[in-house]
Amino acid sequence: MLRFAPSPTGDMHIEQLRVALFNYMVAKQKDVNFIVRIEDTDKERNITGKDTEIMEILEKFALPHDSVSHQSENLHIHQTLAIRLLEEKKAFVCTCTPDQLAADREASEQNKADPHYSGRCSLVGAEELKKLKEEKTPFVVRIKAPDAPVVFHDLIQGDIETAPNEVDSFVILKTDGTPTYNFACACDDMLAGVDLIIRSEEYLSNTPRQKHIQTLLGYQQEITYAHLPAILNAEGGKMNMCEETSTVKWLFAQGFIPDAIANYLILLGNDTPAEVFTMPEALEWFDLSRLSRSQVTFDIDTLRSLNREHLKRMDDKRLSTLFGFADEDIGKLAKLYLGEASTINELASKIEPIFAPKDFEGKWGAQMQTMEEIIQNAPMMDDYDDFTAHLVHMTGLKGESFFKPLRLILTGAEHGPELSEIYPLIKPYLLEIAS
Repeated sequence: MLRFAPSPTGDMHIEQLRVALFNYMVAKQKDVNFIVRIEDTDKERNITGKDTEIMEILEKFALPHDSVSHQSENLHIHQTLAIRLLEEKKAFVCTCTPDQLAADREASEQNKADPHYSGRCSLVGAEELKKLKEEKTPFVVRIKAPDAPVVFHDLIQGDIETAPNEVDSFVILKTDGTPTYNFACACDDMLAGVDLIIRSEEYLSNTPRQKHIQTLLGYQQEITYAHLPAILNAEGGKMNMCEETSTVKWLFAQGFIPDAIANYLILLGNDTPAEVFTMPEALEWFDLSRLSRSQVTFDIDTLRSLNREHLKRMDDKRLSTLFGFADEDIGKLAKLYLGEASTINELASKIEPIFAPKDFEGKWGAQMQTMEEIIQNAPMMDDYDDFTAHLVHMTGLKGESFFKPLRLILTGAEHGPELSEIYPLIKPYLLEIAS
């Protein structure tokens, strides 16, 4: 069982998409379930509609799931398990005030020690709960720190050992009775039977705490981990999750297509038999253990190149639908421009002027006007040479005075692919175009 567990607190980041892709692919390879869990317990940061947006993005990348749930649905279970730990004296009630915790942190810093909980409330058990609730005294529930290092093996990062004081006596239930991220995540992975967790390396420090929670709850099933190295920006810094340019939505807005984005994210830090591939092709050879441990750099130019290649591979009729047609010839027309365009947006800037009203006010306006009248009254001609011969005969124009206005009236641009290649693809629309 594998899972993708995003939070509905912002636009999906490309690192999150890479995590989703890898979880889905490994689940397919292992023939096990792939589930989606929306981690929505941080009510203050949740953004309405982001959960729906996440699911729509997964659909665009053809990542079907076996089930989807919201973490908040398990609130009662989280609370029950926390109380159980209290009753078993594996957790304790903490009434420390923010000022007390700040003083503890300051003392740790003065002693040049890592800040950790002082243990002031470590003997306060479940029997104190009723009294605290009656007195309306704010409290949290903390888990007891482990007695020994927490050790696990990561498929990418290698062997990881975390000392007990680094795990610490951390909070598992907040003052409002809701679970902390680590507690809810550990419980839900346990309840779902997740046995392989693939996520970004920024969550590596959470793993010892989550393993500690599961150990104290008596969970014995082994969970394997793989923490993916971070994606860096062009300057070598970590990509900011809040930056618009690091989101999947931004890539779509720039005209990148799902096949190319998936290709690029699978390619990053990976040893692949080819540079250009689809996800079904990658399923034949993808091996999580062969990913590099090193951080990778996001290169927009490489993505542009891959996007161009995937546009070349796209079915002609399907490509034409991106520009409002259902005509394979328009798809072929778009591909003529892939020598100078890499994205849907760039192709649209070439295709749309062809079908837009032409400007007859420029340098070649008079010649264009003459050609427009002749084309509107000419018979349909299949052959480009016959078409141009007819225009030359009727207009008397030659050389640049002929071909410049002809290109402008047929394409709306002064430069582009050979008109002899364009004409056979646009001739059914000629009356509309030459106007």
